[in-house]
Amino acid sequence: MNTVLTELAPSAAPPITQKTPAKVRKGSGFWFVVPFLIAFALFLLWPIVSGLWMSLTNQSLTGSGTGFTGLSNYAEALGDAAVWQSLWNTAVFTIATAAPLVVLSFVMAYLVYVGLPGQWLWRMSFFTPYLLPVSVVAALWQWMFQPGFGLINSILTQLGFAEIGFLDQQGVAMFSIVLVTIWWTVGFNFLLYLSALQNIPDHVFEAAQLDGAGPWRRLVSIIVPMVNKTTVMIVMLQILASLKVFEQIYLLTSGGPRGSTRSVLEYIYDVGFSGYRLGYASAISYLFFALIVVVAVVQLRIMNRKEH
Repeated sequence: MNTVLTELAPSAAPPITQKTPAKVRKGSGFWFVVPFLIAFALFLLWPIVSGLWMSLTNQSLTGSGTGFTGLSNYAEALGDAAVWQSLWNTAVFTIATAAPLVVLSFVMAYLVYVGLPGQWLWRMSFFTPYLLPVSVVAALWQWMFQPGFGLINSILTQLGFAEIGFLDQQGVAMFSIVLVTIWWTVGFNFLLYLSALQNIPDHVFEAAQLDGAGPWRRLVSIIVPMVNKTTVMIVMLQILASLKVFEQIYLLTSGGPRGSTRSVLEYIYDVGFSGYRLGYASAISYLFFALIVVVAVVQLRIMNRKEH
């Protein structure tokens, strides 16, 4: 037996060749990231540097006026009443959309999660608007808001109420855009919340049920705390997305009536491409960029304090 084992055993351990993996790994990964570095430099770094330089000039869309003007564009922007008005409109839109989009999406996801009858229908109904292009959304709601034959005004007149100028009445147009935005984008937050709810382990609910916790106690003490990280992420994404609003406002009201719905991005677009003042538009862009950075840093600090 010992003879057989001796014959089956390897006669001698193969010599271990000492390769130099460290040297190979050091240089091998660099060339894989070269395409990304080139794209990063061309499409991110260069536009940032080029835009910053442009903001220090009086360059026009026609190509004229490339002379250096220093910080005069920034000084003009800080004294421009239209800039402050568009910033205020953007802030109103952000505040009016952020809270409903967080609360409403959670309620919708919770109702589907607890077993609302016809779940497939509700999931499809809640998420389908998010798949629509903004042009389709704008065309649909323009027809519904239309005075005379629009669906909403027709219902109002049949009920005995006066027609409302949803898109051309100052003080109403912004809230019409808020309504359209909530209907259009709530499906994305709904999907994030539904995924977070489905990841809560069943044994947590079983333990709570054994302790006698009712539906309300389970919602307040288990579900809401366990989806807290998702809530933080949704709030951050929602605020940053609302600050960048442009398309639906441009298509529905073009900033009107009397600039009451014009966001800061639309004002930058108007100054740069309608007024041909690329240098001034770039200066407003960088001021707005600095504001977004400040908002993001404040958000992160508040969220970090809550976590600790």
